[in-house]
Amino acid sequence: MTEVSARIENPPTTNAAARTLLIACGAAFIAFLDLSVVNIAFPSIARDFPSVPTTTLTWIVSGYAVAFAALLTPAGRFADTLGRRKLFLIAMAGFALTSLLCGLAPSANWLIAGRLLQGATAALMVPSALGLVLSVTPRERIGAAIGAWSAAGGFAAVVGPAIGGALVEAFGWRSVFMINIPVAILLMVPGLRIPVPDTRQPGSAMPDPLGTIALALGLGGLVAGVTEGQRWGWTAPATLIALIGGTVLMIAALFRSTHHRNPAIAVQLWQSRPYALANASSFVFGATMFAWLLTGPLFLDAMWQYSVLGSAGALTVGGVTSMVTATVAGRITSPVTRRMVGVLGALMYTASTAWMSTDTFGSLPALWSAWIPAGVLGGGGVGIVVTVLGTAAASSLPPQQFAAGIGMNLTARQVGGALGIAVLAAVFAAHPGDPLGGFHTVFAVCAGIGVAAALLIAIPGRTPAATS
Repeated sequence: MTEVSARIENPPTTNAAARTLLIACGAAFIAFLDLSVVNIAFPSIARDFPSVPTTTLTWIVSGYAVAFAALLTPAGRFADTLGRRKLFLIAMAGFALTSLLCGLAPSANWLIAGRLLQGATAALMVPSALGLVLSVTPRERIGAAIGAWSAAGGFAAVVGPAIGGALVEAFGWRSVFMINIPVAILLMVPGLRIPVPDTRQPGSAMPDPLGTIALALGLGGLVAGVTEGQRWGWTAPATLIALIGGTVLMIAALFRSTHHRNPAIAVQLWQSRPYALANASSFVFGATMFAWLLTGPLFLDAMWQYSVLGSAGALTVGGVTSMVTATVAGRITSPVTRRMVGVLGALMYTASTAWMSTDTFGSLPALWSAWIPAGVLGGGGVGIVVTVLGTAAASSLPPQQFAAGIGMNLTARQVGGALGIAVLAAVFAAHPGDPLGGFHTVFAVCAGIGVAAALLIAIPGRTPAATS
């Protein structure tokens, strides 16, 4: 602890810290970009593998998300134990290699395997990069750092369809994966030269391997069951095995973590009321945010018949607004003010989705009168909420546990997002002959969950006695 504290009290120069933040933003961009960019390439991939059932090919998309969510929490622990810079560089190299595997995949099975490995390396990369930034960032600047990082991740989610569409149209679907290789190299080279102290704790040990495996498999099973339940059938053996088996393994991992000397899950972090509230809020808001981000492009395509690039242009409005509000929210240092601004952001998002559930968003395009105002309102709210919750989670942790804590916070958001997408699929399945009614119902559900998120964010992180 003393060595870690001494390192943090003597941070690198401002330029080095800024470069570290830039590298972390780049890592977040490509990691979250690959959550969405493949969607636009999926039809082209399906045409190249005509003999493979569509149900099998969907794992090209969901496999990345499942591996990403399943390994985020142990990745944070690995980063704190092995050293954040070391793990970041290893993960970045792995991300480049797995992207190459995807780009050269001779069959659908190879491509699915590559995507699972790619999601795993992305999960190792994100918390180690962000933890490295936060370990050298003064506490009063943590909000600004998370704001910039959140803006990079949010921007990736918005521009993913446009980047994917342009690459597929010009070079084919394999270029969607190949583009990651030069980007990874551009991030690794300066990462080797930045004089940032690696915050590995002296004498620390690797997390419990059995607990880590149980956590990864359990969370992966839960995410797979929730994500694929609508397609497999909620009472199908595969769904029940995934959900029940995942639950059992998660309980086993939690039980081991409460008794093991080097637990896979830093359960003691949940004793912090602000951290527990931030994670609960991230889970709830992740459910509505992911559903909204997926429903938007589907609505533009199905109801307004927008092209891929046209949809990307319309979605960019919310992405740009999100980056602006994330940056502004990151500058707030007062916990009370930050909480109130977070509630405001959740209510902005709720107002946007509630508006989108009305007949204003019908079968006739209304870009300027409806979509852009709603996008500004909703995107602005998302930028605020994500930044506020990330800052609240990071600010409630000791510096040497940043990576583990951020990994758990991101996992909560990803699992919530998987649940939100499953709800989206169930709603659409209930409106087979009424797509517009399905979209309106999804937006209304998103608004309802947004209200729940606002109520959670409004809960004070500390009791008056604790604060005093």
